Amino acid sequence: MRLQQLTRATEDPYTLEQLTSPRINTLVVRPLVDRLYDPDDMSIVYCLLANRLQFLREQTAAKHQSVSRARATLCEIVATKILRKLHEHNHPDKAGAAGLLRLANALVQGFDPFSGAPEDVALAGRYTHWPVQRRGGNERKLTALELAILSESKALMSSPACLRVVNAVYEGQVVYTPISFVDILPDHYKHHPVSLYDPRKAPLLNHYRLIVPRWRNLLESMQFMVLLGLYVLTMVNRGNSRPLKLYESLFVVYTLGWMLDEFAAIIEHGWAVHSQKTWSFLDVTFTIIFCAYLFARLYDVWVPVAQGTTGGTGSAGLHILCVAAPVLLTRVAFSLMPDNIVFISLHAMMKDFLVLTFLTLWCVGGFFLALQWLLTAGQGPEPEWYTVAKWLLWIWFGLDGTGIQESVQFHVVLGPALIVAFAFLGNTLFLTILVAVLTNTFSRIVAAEAAEIQFRRAVLTFECVRSDAIFAYPPPSNVLALFFMLPLKLLVSARSFHSVHVAIVRVLNFPVLLLISLYERNLFKTGESKRGVKSNQLLRWRFTGFNPHGDIEAVFEADPPPVAVDEAGELDGLSELGFTDDGVSRSSREMPRPVVFRLSNSRSRDETLTMLGRGSPGAEGIVASQGTEDS
Repeated sequence: MRLQQLTRATEDPYTLEQLTSPRINTLVVRPLVDRLYDPDDMSIVYCLLANRLQFLREQTAAKHQSVSRARATLCEIVATKILRKLHEHNHPDKAGAAGLLRLANALVQGFDPFSGAPEDVALAGRYTHWPVQRRGGNERKLTALELAILSESKALMSSPACLRVVNAVYEGQVVYTPISFVDILPDHYKHHPVSLYDPRKAPLLNHYRLIVPRWRNLLESMQFMVLLGLYVLTMVNRGNSRPLKLYESLFVVYTLGWMLDEFAAIIEHGWAVHSQKTWSFLDVTFTIIFCAYLFARLYDVWVPVAQGTTGGTGSAGLHILCVAAPVLLTRVAFSLMPDNIVFISLHAMMKDFLVLTFLTLWCVGGFFLALQWLLTAGQGPEPEWYTVAKWLLWIWFGLDGTGIQESVQFHVVLGPALIVAFAFLGNTLFLTILVAVLTNTFSRIVAAEAAEIQFRRAVLTFECVRSDAIFAYPPPSNVLALFFMLPLKLLVSARSFHSVHVAIVRVLNFPVLLLISLYERNLFKTGESKRGVKSNQLLRWRFTGFNPHGDIEAVFEADPPPVAVDEAGELDGLSELGFTDDGVSRSSREMPRPVVFRLSNSRSRDETLTMLGRGSPGAEGIVASQGTEDS
């Protein structure tokens, strides 16, 4: 009920700049943060993001579109400030690892939208959908991080608090059991809450490390490289029948396992989350091409071909498979550079491109039908339909004007009129709109480059944490697991199935699990054990050792002395200082004088100005005025 204050506080269509202005921040945002913040309530960020998602859906009503957008933006701003406040109260220098755990619970712990509601309200309000798999009371729960991805709360996801949790989850320092909607091979015998991982207390072959995003991303990249290698071998040897059969069989079997892994990833968190990955559209494109190739190849094998080209280079399936080359090679570039702003922009522009292309083709279809019907109404030789489509396509891209010259074949007057009208609309209007929209999308993404990169990192991290047991089986063994382990689950108890599953996974992934365990036991240390150990100097070696400026990077990775940490803590209060609309600092009105006197007395005026930043309009005034009173 407290979140109704967000609706009452925003009844006008404020923009983002207005909501972040000092006046709105003082009159609206800060009172809401102070009233909603509760250090013992980890669900407030989840509730704010859920309301943001609902306000974004309400934009479909034209009457409240701008107001709903303003309320959604306010929800993100308040959630970001509450998360920041929670981060300050659980700072690593103050709370240590326990602070990270509390912060992680606010973002990756599952919450039920109907939690706390009466049972009759929950039963009447829930949607009827696909039967939810049993998870020991953790059904129908979502995390705040997932809602942030769905609502594209990029400001929140680029905040230091969210980055701290995302990095900890990516490295495997924070572990939890994700809650998926549907699992292909469910194994919910054990549910691990949000906790901190200690490799010294974990088993040597810990199969749960396979869902750590750091290792999961590496394994998926290696699996894709194997897929690419088999594809290249198949295409290179397509002229030889014997090697072709071997490599093509391996390629088909491995690709089926890779597609099963991809399908399980889509239904794990839903298409809305999976599509946020920059290379998701490339994976879907390759899947469509492979399915077309597989059907064509089966047709070549099982249906007699009169020319006797079955299995040779004349196969239609192999011709279709050639189209996958640009998709797979582009996918390699996306995988190697997932944080590149160009690839992030291409992913965003692809959505706009597909929508605009569909609308354009819809309009072009009208001209095509009109020309075809004019042909049937006339007399004389008629060009084929694909010839007419080719003329329109050439005119659309401005490549050839043959269609204009041949337009009299349709009709002496109406034919040229339709072709010329299409040339104006297609080549001028549609292409101009397409370029303008794509340019606007690219400019918007580049303007918020840092937030976009952090958002994609968070998406990649969250999407790699999976609960489906099918991901523990590397392709193509996951296909065998689907046919043998899934029936076994119906015959044995949950504990027996879990034991068999763990044993098989540890055997299949023995080298990988052993290397991960040895690596983490040597480098995944906490506290003082991570620093100053001579035995780990070789493992801590970096390429910057050849760089004469490598110490510049190393000095920022070293732990600061306790005195510097205490002095930095004293300056934390300065971040809460704000400035009113007239540019005057609020410190003289709100900030307690003893705090400022302690800072000005600890150093000279020049040193304090250096710490505060001489470019700040209020910092020099604070120190100068109090330096006068001190004297």
